[in-house]
Amino acid sequence: MGALKGKTALVTGGSRGIGREIAERLARDGARVAVHYGSNDEAAKETVTAIEGAGGQAFALRAELGVPGDAQALWAAFDEQADGLDILVNNAGIVEAGKPIAAVTPESFDHVFAVNAKAPFFITQLGLPRLRDGGRVVNISTGLTRGAATPELISYSMTKGAIDVLTLTLAKELGPRGITVNAVAPGVVDTDMNAAWLRGDAETWKAVAAESPFNRVAKGDDVADIVAFLASSDSRWVTGQWIDATGGALL
Repeated sequence: MGALKGKTALVTGGSRGIGREIAERLARDGARVAVHYGSNDEAAKETVTAIEGAGGQAFALRAELGVPGDAQALWAAFDEQADGLDILVNNAGIVEAGKPIAAVTPESFDHVFAVNAKAPFFITQLGLPRLRDGGRVVNISTGLTRGAATPELISYSMTKGAIDVLTLTLAKELGPRGITVNAVAPGVVDTDMNAAWLRGDAETWKAVAAESPFNRVAKGDDVADIVAFLASSDSRWVTGQWIDATGGALL
């Protein structure tokens, strides 16, 4: 508690799933958290209320990603409620599931790249003048870019490959400012996004759990706790890293 006191954090896609867990954890550590969301007002309100109810500070900001002007709209909303940034977590993303290469259309390809790769690139670009020296950038990647190839998630996986390159390159560029840039790469996590195919089938749940030596399915806080370390001063000598957060599923 208090490791991030006085800091301001922005978590994209921070109202649900892994993003909400990250937002709540950073708030517990003392940060004032900007909870970005795309359309679900109720989920954003619930997240902010939960953070405040636990004694933390948060505010919601709405901006649809994957559309023209998305990064500008996000920062305009941020600037209305904060005057600087210490921690940027690029978490928001969508999955184009069930589409091997033969089924991917130019439209679906462009959309997933617009949300998962283009948006975080320009959110980061426009955020850098706001990001204080000694700040932190944490990008959410995936185990699918390192040895867990999944044909039906090809376009999604490619977007995260772009995030991995963004992480490496920015780490080198921003190092002179004392800013660290790292990527956290989860495997399958028990979230609302995965609920339809994961929670409703006992055999699927068992198979996913068996991928990890711990023989369980990840929860959102398993990822959020790693992000919290990377957001803290304890990670000051860690940058440009791809952190395997698959619970050993890639072993």
